[in-house]
Amino acid sequence: MAKIALLNREIGVLEFNARVLAQAENPKTPLLERLRFVCIVSSNMDEFFEIRMSGLKEQLRDNPQNQTPDGLSVIKAYDLVTQRAHALVSRMYQLLQDDILPKMNKEGIRFYLADQWSPGQKKWAQEFFNTELVPLLTPIALDPAHPFPKVINKSLNFFVSLSGQDAFGREASLAVVQAPRSLPRVVPMPSHLCDAPHGFVLLSSFMQAFVPQLFPGMAVTGCHQFRVTRNSDLFVDEDDITDLRSALQGELPTRHLGDAVRLEVTDTMPEGLIKYLRQMNHLNEADCYRVNGPVNLVRLVQIPDLVDRPDLKFPKHSPTKSVTPKPGQHSIFDILDEKDVLLHHPYEAFDPVLEMLKEAARDPDVLAIKQTVYRTGDQSQVMDALMEAARNGKEVTVVVELLARFDEQTNISWAAKLEKVGAHVVYGVVGHKCHAKMLLIVRREVVPAQGRRKSKVLLKRYAHLGTGNYHPRTARLYSDFGLMTANQEICEDMHHVFMQLTGTGSRTELKQLWQSPFTMHSELIAHIRAEARAAKAGRKARIMAKMNALLEPTIIAELYKASAAGVKIDLIIRGVCALQPGVPGLSENIKVRSIIGKFLEHHRIYYFYADGAETLYLSSADWMDRNLFRRVEVAFPVSDKKLKARVIREGFMMLLKDNTTAWIMQAEGSYKQLQARSSSKPFIGQLELVKLLSD
Repeated sequence: MAKIALLNREIGVLEFNARVLAQAENPKTPLLERLRFVCIVSSNMDEFFEIRMSGLKEQLRDNPQNQTPDGLSVIKAYDLVTQRAHALVSRMYQLLQDDILPKMNKEGIRFYLADQWSPGQKKWAQEFFNTELVPLLTPIALDPAHPFPKVINKSLNFFVSLSGQDAFGREASLAVVQAPRSLPRVVPMPSHLCDAPHGFVLLSSFMQAFVPQLFPGMAVTGCHQFRVTRNSDLFVDEDDITDLRSALQGELPTRHLGDAVRLEVTDTMPEGLIKYLRQMNHLNEADCYRVNGPVNLVRLVQIPDLVDRPDLKFPKHSPTKSVTPKPGQHSIFDILDEKDVLLHHPYEAFDPVLEMLKEAARDPDVLAIKQTVYRTGDQSQVMDALMEAARNGKEVTVVVELLARFDEQTNISWAAKLEKVGAHVVYGVVGHKCHAKMLLIVRREVVPAQGRRKSKVLLKRYAHLGTGNYHPRTARLYSDFGLMTANQEICEDMHHVFMQLTGTGSRTELKQLWQSPFTMHSELIAHIRAEARAAKAGRKARIMAKMNALLEPTIIAELYKASAAGVKIDLIIRGVCALQPGVPGLSENIKVRSIIGKFLEHHRIYYFYADGAETLYLSSADWMDRNLFRRVEVAFPVSDKKLKARVIREGFMMLLKDNTTAWIMQAEGSYKQLQARSSSKPFIGQLELVKLLSD
């Protein structure tokens, strides 16, 4: 097989974060939203090191000369990725210190450093330190009886240098103080003590001021922040376990103590101490990030929520309620008996999905509810409704994905609560994460008598399928489509998928849905090839696709072939894309754009012209190996002409017209932000959708 032209995945992730950071750099972005974007990048970088960089370092240890999918040696890839990561982090802190924080200060949002405190502020800070911090702090002196502690992943720590003798006559030189995760990293200062409308003190400032009090009689010569990021992948051998939940519960406590992959230190820390920290954590110089500011920027995300300044934030968005019953319609089921309903979040409210669930929980004619749960949050109206349904005697089956990364403990807790009220809880198929978003309701309905026909009772199914999670909070932030339907072929297909997930048996041929790991990949390949054949025959051919990531090599290869055949291909890919667009003789008919705006672009949409039939599917599956071969995913068709036209317009055309928040991918993998020409009016796809769907 010929080598496929691919771009590096890790570099692609860093490119995405660079585009997010550009939102923070943009002076037209409201000030507190600029800070929020910095925090998003910081959080993304944490996960990048926990998952992607940790995987790269494992490969580096095992065989540094192995090749990554893009053709680089592992050692070369590690060097390039590390260089890019350092540059991005440096750019982020420079922006914060030189631009955002000074502007916040001018707006009366001020961080008070310890050396700036007035006597009254110092007195308050001392009292806060004594009452709120000291009881939770455990200083650890480093000596033969107290070796360097294995600090928890991403925890804030202080490296303290000391001199003098303690009560036992021991000479002390170094100590570590770990800030408990329960402690706030940002503390509002009482308004009567501030000379600004909004004053805050960082936890590190309390430590800098009062850390000597933790070591009475000793001389403190330095106090420096540091933070260690660890490998956070869970190591559960799914082939060798009998109880996934128990295995996970045993593994989760150790997640915070995986191998170190990154060390963050303040740039004022002496080099000797940095070298010591690197050695203790088995890290090289390239793994050390010296930063000008707090080592845990993620915690600054509290600030926009604590500061009531609407003028410094994006205009508040209230989703529209799009489902209203007609006269004679008394329930959501009456509406769905007449037509399918398409929901476009966050422009339209998630409420109809919740109302559908709540109605099903209380309706005496509803006999069964089946649902998949990937992420739903610590507090969830979705789960509350499912538990109410179980308490009301419905047959409730919930497929809870225990391996939803970083939500494992939350999902374990929900599973236990569901079981307690009598719901059936299953964990899907070992080796295949259940990522599909499905809700199926079985209702008993009476068909009235007609002529000689007697009335009869039948069981009818109603469904919701989505591109995003059953998570009301993220439904206000992420762009996703949801389809509510009584289409019995779709419902029958969903029934078969649920049977696969809860029971066992051979594969059932589905009529409407594409399903991973069975048919989705082959259907995508077949539809791409059909467009290529149409183009070769001189007929109109068109492919449009929208997703978070494009990495799967065989699909990329087919897209290259389709481009060579003359198919016009538009891809809207928020994050990483391994395909090289616009390469003469390879991909000159492929354009790739990324939209970075107020809302997180999250829906997955697949469109094929299909000789005018316009095949359109929605899904939760990116075009990645994991989604197509190692997960349970479904793609569902939008067949209604009006709804299909809506998806094409709202999911593609509005974003393809965007000349302000769109980034165009270059052949080598970099991105250029579109700028509206002087003669053109700026067009922001998300903003236009807000206007369109609020009318």
